[in-house]
Amino acid sequence: MGAFLVVGLGNPGIEYQFTPHNAGFLAIDRIADNLGATVANRRCRALTAKVRMAGRDVILAKPETFMNLSGISVGALVDELELEFVDNSPRNLLVLYDELDLPLGTLRVRERGSPAGHNGARSVSGVLGTDDWARIRIGVGPEAGAPEGMRRGKDYLLTPMGKRDLAAIDPVLDRVARAVEVVVAQGIGAAMNEFNRRDETEPGGK
Repeated sequence: MGAFLVVGLGNPGIEYQFTPHNAGFLAIDRIADNLGATVANRRCRALTAKVRMAGRDVILAKPETFMNLSGISVGALVDELELEFVDNSPRNLLVLYDELDLPLGTLRVRERGSPAGHNGARSVSGVLGTDDWARIRIGVGPEAGAPEGMRRGKDYLLTPMGKRDLAAIDPVLDRVARAVEVVVAQGIGAAMNEFNRRDETEPGGK
């Protein structure tokens, strides 16, 4: 059984480190921290770390390209690791990224889906030639009852989070880490069953 590739999407640079758009990077760092690893090895235009999870070799990666070019790095890693494609879907690939249409502090596990306006996801789909790749979308959207127009668009996504939002996203990073382990150990279906709560509606249905 070959390596499993887990990629978090974000923008490189300290100024973007704690922005909502870097939720994927934050999740990769949390997984690495939990396993005593450092994501520092340069490979395929990404910072990577090799860890063991559920008895498997797992490559954690944070592309060093900017968000809208994430697919360049993901595609190179998929090729280098020789990940198998089945029915045009890459096996043993999981991508983590932020989702403005999901409330802050939530997540959704999906087997496939459209990019839904996310430039990083669009880049990944473009390079892989398919939307059929597994993903965990990390909610960074407004809280219930927030004023109309609050936390919308690029300015919000690229603005560092305050203490309240960082406190809200912290526990979901642990849930993402657990969901990743379930995907690696049992498959995407098991993670969807465990982590997609039926009592939560999902705007956009993507």
